[in-house]
Amino acid sequence: FSSLFSLEPSLHFTQTKRLALSKILLDQEGDLVCFLSVLFWLEESIMELEDEKKGGEASGQTSDKEMGLSRKNSDSSLSPTEDDDEDEEKKPQLGPMIALKEQLEKDKDDESLRRWKEQLIGVVDLEDVGETPDPVVKILDLTVRSPNREDMVLTIPDDGLPNPKGPWFTIKEGSKYTLVFNFRVTNNIVSGLRYNNTVWKTGVKVDSTKAMLGTFSPQAEPYQHVMPEEITPSGIFARGSYSARTKFIDDDNKCYLEINYTFDIRKNWQ
Repeated sequence: FSSLFSLEPSLHFTQTKRLALSKILLDQEGDLVCFLSVLFWLEESIMELEDEKKGGEASGQTSDKEMGLSRKNSDSSLSPTEDDDEDEEKKPQLGPMIALKEQLEKDKDDESLRRWKEQLIGVVDLEDVGETPDPVVKILDLTVRSPNREDMVLTIPDDGLPNPKGPWFTIKEGSKYTLVFNFRVTNNIVSGLRYNNTVWKTGVKVDSTKAMLGTFSPQAEPYQHVMPEEITPSGIFARGSYSARTKFIDDDNKCYLEINYTFDIRKNWQ
């Protein structure tokens, strides 16, 4: 019997099992059937454990539990890579800008190329085209349109200070309004012209608007862009004075106008 209970620890027989088997054999000493049953059970268990051990060695695999390891997701599976963020910030590397006049005069004798360029940028008056590659965008005015009201045309002065002594305009609370921009493009094509506007009240930002106006080629007539209709806030907390900053920039982050001003929202039109 001693040989039956001197099993290797690798066979995973605990001390409790050894004592239990010893007690059974001692209590049933002389009972051949009981002895053979226990012996058969031991042999079967040992064979199963040895088969499992051989199978693990043949495959060269060891369980995480036996190796004292625990599974943990890698950092790359838990969060996006830094390369993804860099890709979002990366901008395409464009070639050097060429003056529009130079582009128009290239291959001017080729009728097919001339028509193709006209389809892309339209018919351009060479008087509106300069020798330098940089586009020139001049914001002529901002207009506030409201139903059943005369348009409020706000002219942009050269110094960018519309009215430093008071509000630039006043608008009634809860009223519908539309902003209209008139601007002129000369010298070259402006790509991705955008309108950014930020509004504060008592030092707290209450609104921020960013809108893409588009890409425009030089022309003698001004362009006009109409923004979607909006409604001014209403209520006692909405009324008061606001400060704002408006910027017009392009895809190269070149700023054509940055203007700071104030306006009022009142209970009635003034």
